[in-house]
Amino acid sequence: MRRFARVALLCLGCGVCSLLYGFSQLALSLEQEPGGGRERQARDPAAPGARRQASGGRAAVRGAGAGRAVHRGVNQIYDYMETHPSEKMHLAVVACGERLEETVTMLRSAIIFSIKPLQFHIFAEDQLHESFKDILDGFPYEGKVNYTLYPITFPTESAAEWKKLFKPCASQRLFLPLILKNVDSLLYVDTDILFLRPVDDIWSFLGKFNSTQIAAMAPEHEEPRIGWYNRFARHPYYGVTGINSGVMLMNMTRIRRKYFKNDMTPVRLQWGEILMPLLKKYKLNITWGDQDLLNIMFFHNPESLYVFPCQWNYRPDHCIYGSNCKEAEEEGIFILHGNRGVYHDDKQPTFRAVYEAIKNYSFGDDLVHSLLQPLELELRKTMHTYCGKVYKVFIKQLTESIRDLYARKSKGS
Repeated sequence: MRRFARVALLCLGCGVCSLLYGFSQLALSLEQEPGGGRERQARDPAAPGARRQASGGRAAVRGAGAGRAVHRGVNQIYDYMETHPSEKMHLAVVACGERLEETVTMLRSAIIFSIKPLQFHIFAEDQLHESFKDILDGFPYEGKVNYTLYPITFPTESAAEWKKLFKPCASQRLFLPLILKNVDSLLYVDTDILFLRPVDDIWSFLGKFNSTQIAAMAPEHEEPRIGWYNRFARHPYYGVTGINSGVMLMNMTRIRRKYFKNDMTPVRLQWGEILMPLLKKYKLNITWGDQDLLNIMFFHNPESLYVFPCQWNYRPDHCIYGSNCKEAEEEGIFILHGNRGVYHDDKQPTFRAVYEAIKNYSFGDDLVHSLLQPLELELRKTMHTYCGKVYKVFIKQLTESIRDLYARKSKGS
C-alpha cells in the first residue's frame, strides 16, 4: 500500500509540473507574438484613440481583399459631428515651388463651407513662409481658422533620397504621423484639391472606421480598362485599381501604434520602421513615389484601409473618357482634385473654371451671385469636352453647400 501511495503521489506531482510547464509556454508564445501583443491593443475598439464603427458604415468588398465603402444619404453624415461638437479639424498640406497660389485657393475652399474650427498644418519651403503669413493673416475668419507653418523635413540619414522621390517635397506626407505627434487625426490633401462641401463631412468618416482601420482613401480608378496600376504597376497595389493618396484621412494615433505586415521580414514593423526598407526594395519599380509606397503598404494590410467613393476625390480620369463616377452623377462632386496641372492649362477647362471661380471669390460676397452663377456660365462654355458634357456634377453639390450654408446662417441669426 505504501508503494502504491508513493507511485500515486509521484504521478500527481508529474501532472502538476506538466500543467505549470504548459502555462509557461503559453505565456511565452504570447510575449513573442509579432508586435508583442500591441497590435491587438491598437485594434481594440475600446483602446485609446480607437473609435467604434458608426451604423451604416459598412464596406462592400470589391476585388481580392479590396474594401469599398458605399455611402448613400450623405446628408445623414453629421451624426459624428453632433457627438463631437467642439472638435477641431486638422488639415495638412505640403507646398513647394510654384504651389503657393494653388495651396491658398485650396485653403479658401476649406474655409468657405466648413462648420467646426480648422487647424491648418502647412509644410512649405522656407522662402514661401512669409507669403503664406501675409495672405492667411488677411483672412477675415479669426477664431475659426488657425494655422502653423513648418519647414520641409525628412529623416537626416536619408533626406536626399526622400527629397528626390517623385516630386520635390511630395514624400513629406509619409512622415506626418511622426512629426505631428500630438495630433490624433488628420486630413492630408494635395495642393490641387478644392472642397465643394464642408470639410466636416469627410472628417466625419473617422467615426465610421472599424477597429482595424487607420486611414481612408479613394480608388485610383473606377474603370479598370483605363487603370494605371492594374495595367502597368511593377509592385503590389491595393485592390483592383490601386488607391489615390491626394485625399488621405488618417487616425494618426492608430498609425503610430500599428505593426504592419510586409514582404521584407516576418516581423511586423511600425510606421517609422517600414518606410525606408520599402523605399530601398521598390525604388526602381515605383513611378508615383509615396503613393506607390502607400499602395504597397495597404496591399499587405488591407484590413487597415477604409475606402470612400470617387466623389470624395474626383479627378479628370473620372470624365475625360466619359463619366465613370456614378456617385458624382447622383450626388455631385464633393472634393475636386485637379491633378496633372489641369487648373493651369486649357486641357480640362471644366476643372479650370471651378478653380478660377473659387480663387477669385471674395470672402463675404454673396455666394450665389459672386460664385455659383458666374461659374455655371463658364461651365456651359466647356460642353465641347467630355467633362463639360457632365458639367452639372461640378455644381450640383456646390449648390447644396451654398444653400445649407445660408440656412445655417439664417438659423443662427
